This record gives sequence, C-alpha cells and structure tokens, in this order.
Amino acid sequence: MIVTTGLVAKNTCFSHCQKSIQANPKPPNHKASESTTQRGAQREWAENTEEAPPEARLRPCCFSWTDVPGTFGAPPKTEALGAARSGGATPAQGRGQHRDAPWLRSRCRAPGLAQHPQLLTGRGRGLAAEKHSTVQASRGPGEERAATLRGCRTPHGSARPAGRAPASPSARLRDAITAATRLRHLPPPFLPLSFSLPLPFPARRPAAMLTSRTFLKRTRAGSVLKVVREHYLRDDIPCGAAACPLCPPRPDGGPSALEERPGGAASSLCPGPHYLLPDTNLLLHQIDILEDPVIKNVIVLQTVLQEVRNRSAPVYKRIRDVIGNPEKHFYSFTNEHHRETYIEQEQGESSNDRNDRAIRVAVKWYNEHLKKMQNEEIQVIFLTNDRNNKEKALEEGITAYTCEEYIKSLIANPELVDRLACVSDEGKEIESGKIIFPEHLPLSKLQQGIKSGIYLQGTYRASRDNYLEATVWVHGDAEENKEIIIQGLKHLNRAVHEDIVAVELLAKDEWVAPSSVVLQDDGQNEDDIETEEEKENILKTSDNKSMLRPTGKVVGIIKRNWRPFCGMLSKSQIKEARRHLFTPADRRIPRIRIETRQADTLEGQRIIVAIDGWPRNSRYPNGHFVKNLGSAGDKETETEVLLLEHDVPHQPFSQAVLSFLPKMPWSITEKDMKYREDLRHLCVCSVDPPGCTDIDDALHYREMENGNLEVGVHIADVSHFIRPGNALDEESAKRGTTVYLCEKRIDMVPELLSSNLCSLRSNVDRLAFSCIWEMNHNAEILKTRFTKSIINSKASLTYAEAQMRIDSASMNDDITVSLRGLNKLAKILKKKRIDNGALTLSSPEVRFHMDSETHDPIDLQTKELKETNSMVEEFMLLANVSVAQKIYDEFPEFALLRKHPAPPPSNYDILVKAAKSKNLEIKTDSAKALAESLDKAESPASPYLNTLLRILTTRCMMQAVYFCSGMDNDFHHYGLASPIYTHFTSPIRRYADIIVHRLLAVAIGADSTYPELTDKHKLSDLCKNLNYRHKMAQYAQRASVAFHTQLFFKTKGVVNEDAYILFVRKNAIVVLIPKYGLEGTVFFEEKDKPIPRLDYNNEVPSLTVEDTTLHVFDKVKVNIMLDASNIQHQKIRMVLVEPKIPGNDVPAQLSTVMSSNSEPEKKKKKLQQ
Repeated sequence: MIVTTGLVAKNTCFSHCQKSIQANPKPPNHKASESTTQRGAQREWAENTEEAPPEARLRPCCFSWTDVPGTFGAPPKTEALGAARSGGATPAQGRGQHRDAPWLRSRCRAPGLAQHPQLLTGRGRGLAAEKHSTVQASRGPGEERAATLRGCRTPHGSARPAGRAPASPSARLRDAITAATRLRHLPPPFLPLSFSLPLPFPARRPAAMLTSRTFLKRTRAGSVLKVVREHYLRDDIPCGAAACPLCPPRPDGGPSALEERPGGAASSLCPGPHYLLPDTNLLLHQIDILEDPVIKNVIVLQTVLQEVRNRSAPVYKRIRDVIGNPEKHFYSFTNEHHRETYIEQEQGESSNDRNDRAIRVAVKWYNEHLKKMQNEEIQVIFLTNDRNNKEKALEEGITAYTCEEYIKSLIANPELVDRLACVSDEGKEIESGKIIFPEHLPLSKLQQGIKSGIYLQGTYRASRDNYLEATVWVHGDAEENKEIIIQGLKHLNRAVHEDIVAVELLAKDEWVAPSSVVLQDDGQNEDDIETEEEKENILKTSDNKSMLRPTGKVVGIIKRNWRPFCGMLSKSQIKEARRHLFTPADRRIPRIRIETRQADTLEGQRIIVAIDGWPRNSRYPNGHFVKNLGSAGDKETETEVLLLEHDVPHQPFSQAVLSFLPKMPWSITEKDMKYREDLRHLCVCSVDPPGCTDIDDALHYREMENGNLEVGVHIADVSHFIRPGNALDEESAKRGTTVYLCEKRIDMVPELLSSNLCSLRSNVDRLAFSCIWEMNHNAEILKTRFTKSIINSKASLTYAEAQMRIDSASMNDDITVSLRGLNKLAKILKKKRIDNGALTLSSPEVRFHMDSETHDPIDLQTKELKETNSMVEEFMLLANVSVAQKIYDEFPEFALLRKHPAPPPSNYDILVKAAKSKNLEIKTDSAKALAESLDKAESPASPYLNTLLRILTTRCMMQAVYFCSGMDNDFHHYGLASPIYTHFTSPIRRYADIIVHRLLAVAIGADSTYPELTDKHKLSDLCKNLNYRHKMAQYAQRASVAFHTQLFFKTKGVVNEDAYILFVRKNAIVVLIPKYGLEGTVFFEEKDKPIPRLDYNNEVPSLTVEDTTLHVFDKVKVNIMLDASNIQHQKIRMVLVEPKIPGNDVPAQLSTVMSSNSEPEKKKKKLQQ
C-alpha cells in the first residue's frame, strides 16, 4: 500500500473547508498549551462530525488502495498523487485514469483547521513553501510501503518569496495543512496527514487504522534517514460472498466473485454449501487441481499470494489467471489490510509460522462472518497438506482437510484423484528399499562449495541419443572446464534436462570421452539396475586420450526447471495396476511414474504429466496426470504437442492485445505523413516464397542523373502500429518470433497487421522504413540514408516469377529491368562477401505438397534455390549491416545487435577427420581459410561430396545470438565475416527487428525514445528471451517436418533410396537421403536378433560390421519405412540394403509396398500435371 504525505482532494472539498474556516475567522490564542489546543480541536472535530450539516463538515483526507489480484479496478501510479494535487490529468491517462476517476472521488476534512485561519495567510504559506517534506514510496502488490521523510528547517516567519504568484485555493489549503502538521496544531489521531488511495470499494466512516514502525537507515553518502513503515488496516474490505449483506457491493455493480449458493463438485465430507481456502504449499503443489473446472468458489488470501509470488513465478501467474476467470469464482481477499484478520508477528515466531497463523485467523473470521448471513449457512473449508497446520486448525475448531482427503471425497469426479501431486515421497517409492542415487547436498553447502571453487554451477543438458549421458554448461566467463560430461546413472543423480545443477569434477584419470553409442531407455524393467550397469560399461570402452573431456558428477540441484511434459502412457502389464510409466515425447526427459485409474482410457492418447519429486530409491521420478490432449497420430493433437513441448506461445490474442489494433477501415492520414518521405512514385516490388502473405520487404532500383545507381530496401513499418509498453507490444515481445510449421503459421503479431496493414502487398499504399544507397556500378556504396516512407509496391512476385522475368528476353518493363539491375549488383556483393571470408553453408530444406482435401502430404521435395533467392538475401544482409552501424554509432551502449561466435577448434574434429578419409584437407584457422578449403574440396567421383561437407560444417557452427552492445565486446559475425550485424528486415516476424526500428527512428529523429530503450540491462534480458524463442521456433519447425515426413511415409510402405553416411557411431550410422532431405539412423544392434561383430574406428572415422567397412560420406542404399510398432514413438526406420549385411533385413510386418493405383499417387500425378 503506498503511503505518502500531502493533500489529494476535489474542488468541492475546498469549498467545504473554506466554509468552516469562514465560520470561525478569529485566530486562537497561541499561548495556550498544546494539550489545550488539541482538546479544542478534538471537541470541534466531534461537533463537526456529529452535529454540523454534511456540507459544512470537514473530513480527513485519507484514501487507500491495494493492487492485490482480485480487487476491483487498477490502482493508479504513484505520479497520480502529484497530478491530482495540481488538478491535472495523471500520467496514467493511457490506461483510462483521470483526476475525476473513482479512486479520487472523496471529500476533504481537516480537523483543527477551523481554529487556525491565519494558516491561510502569507505567513502560513511561506512556512509551508520553505519547510516541506519529500516522500519516496516503494510499490508492490499488497505490500507495506516505506515512506522516507526529510525535513529542512527554515525560519518560521519566512514570507512568500519575491516574484512568487499568489497561491491558488488548492495550494493555500495544502500549504496550510502542511504548516499545521509541522507546528503540531492538529490533534494526535490525525498526525501526520497520510494518504493512501484505497481498495476500490466505498469507504465507510471511520474506515482506516494505521500501524507503523520507525527505524533509522544510513545511506551510501553517510547521511541518516528516518524511515517510517506504515501499514493501513480497514474494516470495509468485502468478503466476496454474493449473499453477504454486511459487505459493500462492487462499485461497478457486477456480481461478487463467490457464488451465493456455491456450486461445483459434491463432497461426501462437506455435504453442505462451502467455500475452499487453501494454504500456500497446497496452492504451489496442487495448482493443477485448482485449475480444473470442477473446483470453484475458492478464497485466495493475500498472505498466500505473496508467498506464492516469492517462491514460484509460473504458479503465481497461473493463479492470477484463474482469479481473473469469472467462471471459476475465485476471490482474492486482502487479509493483510483487514482490521480483523491482520496479525503481528510474535516474538520468537518464524515468518512461516506467522503466515500459517494468519491463514487460520482468516478462516475463523470468514466462518464467523458468514454465520451472520440470513440465508443458509455457508462454511469455509481449510485445505492444507501441512500436518502441523492442520492439527492446529482442528484444535481451534476449524474444519480442515488435506487436498487428497477432499478430492477423494468428491462423489462425481473420481478422475481428479489422478491429478493430485505427490508432494511427499512416502508411499510412492518403489517396493525395494535399495538406494540407487547418492543424496543431494543442501543448498547452503552447494553455495559455499561454488564460492570456494569445489563445485561448479551450470545448466544440465541431457543427450537425445544416450539416456546415460549428459553435458553441463558451466556458468561464468572462465574458458576452462566450460563443458563438463556426466556419464552413468549415479553421476547423473536425478537431474532433469535444463535444471541448474552443482557439479563436482572427477579426478583426471576418471575423465571420459563423449560416447559414440546410441542408447535409448526402453524402461521395461525399472528395477533392473544391473542391466543399467552393463550399459554403463559399454560407454567406458577405451578412447584416445586426446578425446577425453572434463568429467564430473551432479552433487546437488540448485534450481529445478520442471514443466508439464507431453507424451504417452506405457501401460503396466500387471492386471488392474494403478502405477504406470509415462514416456515423454522429448527423449531427453526421463520416464515418469504416475498413478492413474484411467489407464485403459489414456492408452494411445497424448497426455500431459507433471513431475512431483524424485526419491533416492526410485529409478524414475514420480508425477501426476494433468491433461488428455487427444489421440496419438491425430494432426491437431500432434501439432499441439510439438507447440507445448517447444514452449511456443500459441494461444489466441487476448482482447486486451487486440484493442490496440487500428480501427478499420484504416487509411494513411496527414499525421502519418509527418517525418515521412513519399516514395510511391518509385518502381518498388517484392520477391517472396509462394503463398507468402506476411511480406516484410520490398526493393527498388533506378539509375540516377549523375550516372550512379540508387538501390532501396523498404521494410514494413511495424513499429508505427506497435507502440512501446502497451499490451500488443508486450505480447509481441513475449512471443519473440513467428513460428512456421508445415501447415500453419503461429504469428508474432495479430493477422490484421501481419497479413494486411503491415504486409507490403502490391498496389496499395503502405508505411515503410527505407534504407537507400547510392552506389556505383561496382556495387560500392557512396552514400547511405534512412527514412520513414510511404510506398506503393508495383508487384508481389515469387522467386520463380522473378527468375522468369530476369531470364526472359522478351520482357523489358520497368519491374524486369529493375530486377536485372538488382541481380547484377547482388552477384558483385556476394563475391565481395565470400572474398572477405563469408561461409556458404548448406542445410537440406524440404517442401511438402499437401492434399487439398485431407491436408496430408502427398509429395516431399527438397527446396530448390534460385538466383533470385540469393539476390534478395544479399540486399537484406547489406541493409542489416548498414543499420547495425548506424544504431551503434548513435547508441554505443544500447544497440541491439546479432553476433555469430567462432566455434572452438574441437568442434571441427569430425569435419577434418571425415574430409581426411576422402583425401581432402579442411583448414579451420579462420572463416576465410575454411571457406577457401571448402571451395577446393571437390571429387569428380562424388559430385554430392561438397554439399555433404558443407552440411557437416553447418553442424560444427555455434548458434548466432542477439545481444546488447553495452554488455559485450565481441560483435563479430563469423558466418558472414562481418564486424557488425543486426536484424532490421523482418519486423512482422521478429521482435528484435521492431526494437532495431525504434532505435533507428530515434537516431534519425523520426520518433522519440522511452526508458526501456536506453536501459542496457533490460535490453539484455530481452535478448535472452529472443534467443530462447528463436531456438525453440527452430526446434518446433524441425519437429513439424519430422511429423509430416512420418505422415508421408505412412502410406508409402517400404521405399528404397540412395543415401550418404553423415556420421558413424559405435553401433549405428547416421545417413542423409538427398531426395527427401531426410536424416535417419541405421541401427546394427536390435532386440531379439543376434548382435553382429562391430569394430568402431574413431580416427578414420569408420564402422566395420562383420566384414563390411562403412566410412563417412560413403554412398549406400537404404529401405525407408514407418515403424509404428512402438506406439510411444512412431519413427522413420531405415535398414541398410547396399552393401548387404547378413541379418539386417527388413522385418516382414513392415514390408507392405503401396500399390501404384492408390489414391494419394493419383493425386500426386494430378498435382504434377
């Protein structure tokens, strides 16, 4: 609650005060004692409040508010107080706040002022002007606010300074009250005058009580501040029950949060109408239960909300969303500011015990309060899993149950039991008491060990290919031991992918090399630890000493990063068993043991499960069922799974976000023309992939009178529509990027902007941000300028259409001539980049042709790149470099840039060895050396070899990242061989580009700045989110391609294709099929089959299977088919056909070849016609 000194009042309040002042114009005798003066003031106060007519009464200026979730209305910002004093609009106007808003509608009363009219004279004004207080307030939902008052002493008789304008009535009254307060002429109950702007319900007289404590604080400068921490208590905070006649109604006339007759599930324990009141731990651990539609009419205390916010931001957000859902009837009660539910912490009492007591006090108050209702009695049930808290509640006469007791008592909803989180490990551990894992060290010891250097802190990254291996990326700037290998079940010690862990390095003689074995957890017998040990021994085969890496073991968990996981249920083979294993879709996540009575229903379904804990004597973590997503294999279900698994925000845009979109019909106004250049006369065109509706960029080219060339890149001006700080901007920043799946697009901004108002479609006027160069015919830049503009694109072309125009001898219109000029310059620019050391890498990309009726893929082809692809790319790169330099010159500390770190030399080991096996040399000293050696790496016998080398080189690269220029010194982009780079050209689909647009607009004087734009720490945090979102979007796109590839081969039976070996492992090879851009693994060890003799050579690298030796880049033939035998993970299976290896045949059940007259084949032929 913000507390400050000063005066906030409407003009009507001043007339009330002035009437009372005029009624008693005689000054009092100042020689009277202070106590006499106070007694007189108190007597007058009683007379004014009880006998005087309403319009003549003086009322104390006391407001209060709290911004605890669930209260009605939003609190104003601190600045609103100052604006209200001067009668002006508040800075919060953008949110609909005004000086006449409901939270300022009140009257003024100032006891004692009627006795001292001389305080409105020049003496009083001068005193108030020169002897004043300043207040600093700290904000936070439902918290106490600290107000620091500093007083400066001046002579009491100081007159109004010369030249000062006569004070307005409001200023006179404010000065008078300030002076009276300083002179202690007002009675003690009203000293000091304090203001709070309160809970948005009607105030009742008298409503507020102040508790405070004072302490001294020394500042950095050495001065001493007196800090008063004030806490306001009220008796008019409503209970939230619709049937309560004692509490004031909502000011907006809306329904109360809690139903008059509580609905929801019927309980055998509580047959009567009741509300639920959970404690903190129950809300933290059982949020899945509380989110279920069955659970309604829940009271969430302010004490609980504050604890949850401090302990778990994700859960806090989820409970805020539930409270905001009117169908759930959750109510947030501000118990810490209610006079009858606020309690002080007792001496020797811990904060946790005090909060538990505060919750019990609130439950008792609710039950006593609701007994006064005239209708049937409603009971408040206290839910807690804390044994001690429950015992104390029962001793105090409170009805209390554990969450499990209450949920199991629900008559019509037995399925809710499956969603109970296992908070305690008791009763959930496997039957054998054998300890599998070492104990985790407590956090205090971990912190001491990290500080002393005994342990290292880092992020745990599990392997996709080997469930017994992981990597820990150590935090900090130290280059040594940056990446630590963890091998073996005990050393992994119950860490889960993306946890923050503490690691202890092993002795150097225990270091190991990264494993080349592919191991997947079948999870058939969870108690068979001996089998796990045998698999661990496979990992520890002798390796070259040069391959050894720093190796360690997990000794403790610093922060869990558990989230709900998507996957499928592996039903237990034991009849009527309730305990089953859940197999996550992400292979990096361990299997999870859950208890459910719905196993028959959930089998074959995609479900969501949450982890509750992982005891030392359990092979797998314990968890609980959360949600059923739908049938496995269904396209909608699988798309939902991959979006959830890759944390892609895909919910529809909220009304709050959509409210900031322009009103339709939209058109360019005179105001929009300000600071803009009209470029509609230029021959501008766009070149994009087929079907593209979010057109970010367009180009123009023309010859100038001086013989030089003018080239322009015009980018959609998205920042014109998305203004800083509003809901649309915040949602776009959260999403970070548009995600392109095979069938759909998850937009970063609403479709009205992405496909309409911002899209640079042809023959319509659009707002743009233009980068225009003057060049000579050698593509040398002579001049660069940036401007906001208006353009009208003359054509929206595909890459194929643009290429056809360039190649056609019969077409010579303005657009075609421009395209030829652009293409010629682009070739020169590309040659310069490559000469400077830019890399030309390769990555197989595929395109699906979809059936128009079923939307299933009927053809799969690799994308073919044309000259026009390169043409557009060159000018986009040039624009990004030019803009990066401009914003860095203007904002050296706050520029948002993009860098590509150089890979460590060890990353290239596999590339160098693979090339050497083909008698080729790859130099990795620099990007230029690498590019030149790749250009020379040709083999007449294998035309595809160079492409394979470039694909392998791509795998060696580091991830490019966004960063703030003030937080980093290395700006270099390794892949582009550019000293500086950023993203400017795709603001419709990348939020980073919007920030760059804002920086550039400020740099050229076309827009104004705002605080977050010049805060390098906030910008750095934004970059972290953008990097994460960009990475997740890439993974989601790959997962979408993989799923649609499965759909494609589902109807194909067995397909025989040429392939090339990309990697060799100890028991498998990884191959690439160029025709489909498909990558897969061929295993040589399979269940129920004799294991062939395998000899792995890491130096060559090669794998000998029986008597056949396979090298990297060898051409082979494979059979491709969909393996649906494991319903948990349907996958593309590949079997080596040539060279033939005994015992490696295609299983009979998978050998169904699709007939030539099948419907998809017909549709494919129709498509090709």
